[in-house]
Parts: sequence; C-alpha cells; structure tokens
Amino acid sequence: TDGTDGLYPAPGLERLDELLDGFRAAGSDVRLTVTGEPRDLPPRGDLAAYRIIEEALTNATKHAAGAPVNVTLDWSGGELQLRVANDPAVGVPSGHRGPGTGHGLIGMRERALAAGGSLHTERPSDGGFIVSATIPAETISAETDGQVPDDTPSTGRADP
Repeated sequence: TDGTDGLYPAPGLERLDELLDGFRAAGSDVRLTVTGEPRDLPPRGDLAAYRIIEEALTNATKHAAGAPVNVTLDWSGGELQLRVANDPAVGVPSGHRGPGTGHGLIGMRERALAAGGSLHTERPSDGGFIVSATIPAETISAETDGQVPDDTPSTGRADP
C-alpha cells in the first residue's frame, strides 16, 4: 500500500537511512557503518532489525542525550550482525541509568528471538551502552507463511 489509505507497509532496513536522518534532525550524532554484502532478510527479520535499531537509538537519546551513537551492520555468514553503541552521556556520572522500565529491552529481545536470532546488551565499565543482535538471513520454518508479527509494543509480560 502507498499510504494513501492510511496503511503503510511494515518498515524494514530499506528505510534505515530515513530513520537515521530523523534522529540526526532531532540533534543526535548517529554514524552508520556497513560491512559485507547486504542481502535481503525474511520479512520478520527485516522488521526485527529495523525495530531493534529504532528502539536502541531511542534508548540512547533518552539515557545518553548528546552522546555519539554508532550503528554497525555486518553482513557475513548468512546473517546480519547489528550493533548500536552509544558513548557515555555527556555530564552524567558513570553508572547513572536514568528512568526506564526495561520493556524496550524485553521487546528488542522478543523481536530478535521471533526472527530466529538473538540479542545481547552490555554496559561497558567506561559508560555507554551496547545493543547487539544477530538476525539470520535465511527464512526460519515458523515464517513460511510470510506473516509479519504484530507491531504492538511488548508489555514485557508473557501471556498465559
């Protein structure tokens, strides 16, 4: 759909430049590095990669405003390894975490797992924060019907 009826296709990495430009326009220092030969991801993986980057950038601007953020996409071995790393917040003591519920981290992990991948987070001793995810480029068997997961934010709770 072209958006004229109010519906838009699920975003994917083809809209990554637009996403990064939006954060830059809001004052964030976002840098992108791509290594390897980019390839198409299955719909679930493409959406997961986009949303993980979006959430990690949102967290970086919320918890480390003004700090540079590096987004890395490494295409190798039949998978995408993505990394979003922000430097420590300027003028904030090391170890300061700021407000947050952790639901964004849970949602990122759920998206990576639903795409057959994994997610790892790290808080380096010198400050900052790193989100790393691996998304397979091959379609996982649960995705053969071509369905894309609901784009509703996670509550962080498992439904019975």
